[in-house]
Amino acid sequence: MYVEWRRLQRTGLRRLQESYVPLFERTRTFRIYCSNVVPGLLQTPAYATALLTEITNFRQTPNDVTEAVAARMDRAQVLREGDHRFAILVEEAVLRYRIGDAEVMAGQLGHLLSIMSLPAVSLGVVPFTASRHMWPLETFSIYDSAQAQVELLTAAVNVTAPSEIEQYARAFERLSEAAVYGATARTLITKAIEALG
Repeated sequence: MYVEWRRLQRTGLRRLQESYVPLFERTRTFRIYCSNVVPGLLQTPAYATALLTEITNFRQTPNDVTEAVAARMDRAQVLREGDHRFAILVEEAVLRYRIGDAEVMAGQLGHLLSIMSLPAVSLGVVPFTASRHMWPLETFSIYDSAQAQVELLTAAVNVTAPSEIEQYARAFERLSEAAVYGATARTLITKAIEALG
């Protein structure tokens, strides 16, 4: 199902953030790939505020950024509660794209370092230099094997056809093979913090 963001966000961003809670509560295995921003579940309040402010301004929606950020932070509790597993991949560019100022980015990147220690979270970074068999894609999330959501500039696409979900799962697997984890991923994040100068 293709749903325009302007329809989803016509009253602001808070309700959209809250609408994901039932999906997040029932999902056991999350596979999330982001090529452009830090995934919402891993965002700090300052980073989320900077990002959601830009989205509000660009889409000219009612400004409820403070409430939307609070809802996003509440939703992120799923990382620490319940029986969930998270496989999260970001392109190295995500570590370098500046959302907010240097202080906001340093805080966000430091938060990624701490999130990596959570037992339910596997965070991989696809380096600029990776030998890869999958090109960078649009941001997508796979919830168990029941649904994939793809984020476009103008719309969210909810995919429920098993054959299409399988294609996203295959793409995620290929991207996973190009990613680095653990100490190597920490080094890339640390270098991005240092580059903020």
